Amino acid sequence: MPKTIGDERHQALISFLVAKRVSAGVTQAELAARLSVYQSHIARLESGQRRLDVIELLDLADALGFDPQEAIQVLK
Repeated sequence: MPKTIGDERHQALISFLVAKRVSAGVTQAELAARLSVYQSHIARLESGQRRLDVIELLDLADALGFDPQEAIQVLK
């Protein structure tokens, strides 16, 4: 299985998540507080330096108020 970091689907997912955060009017620091993680965790995620797992996707969807299925549709 090839690495997903840098893959076009990974980039599409990251772009989707950043757009959702920005459209919700939430800063990286605010999102980090909602998720009980450091702001640098969000920064590494949004810069593509770390991979996102399914549980994190669900937590992000809850914190930002979107349906996680929207994110999956972006990847098809």
